[in-house]
Amino acid sequence: MSPYGRTKAACEEMLEDLGSVGAVRSFRLRYFNAAGGAADGSLGEDHEPETHLLPLALRAAARGTALGVFGDDYPTPDGTCVRDFVHVEDLGEAHASAVERLRAGHGGGALNLGTGRGASVLEVVRAAEAVTGRRVRTLRAPRRPGDPPFLVAAPGRAREVLGWSPRHRTVRSIAATAWEWHRRHPRGFGR
Repeated sequence: MSPYGRTKAACEEMLEDLGSVGAVRSFRLRYFNAAGGAADGSLGEDHEPETHLLPLALRAAARGTALGVFGDDYPTPDGTCVRDFVHVEDLGEAHASAVERLRAGHGGGALNLGTGRGASVLEVVRAAEAVTGRRVRTLRAPRRPGDPPFLVAAPGRAREVLGWSPRHRTVRSIAATAWEWHRRHPRGFGR
């Protein structure tokens, strides 16, 4: 549905083609919305421009600024897009398991890495409010072209092949680790 998605699919096809001729074995790990920080607050996400929903919601809470909500008329329970969020530490564990499986001779394949549960944009806003103790103002904006209403992982094969299951199962627990990092490193919120 987007150039991003098309290029990801093209890369997966190339890796699959290389595997079919015995040139390389690989797992194509399909991340959903990677977010969060190290549990001890030592690592986190801070870049400009920021385009990811969870850090933007936390930034809006910290600064008292408004967060743009693109579309409120989707066929979802609250009208906003629903996405699957996966914690960065859980992704690291999936990578380690994938390497172990390849070393053991597994042929690889495509695996979805997510929780299998979605959170709407407004649920992410509520999670940001809960972990920061601050209100997040929202501004409604038109839909962005190409945004599907619902995009959630089917992680069953990752569980089956890698024995992987994310420890952080809710957007609130992921938000809490991201907020801890930003609380300890407020520089990014002062820009």
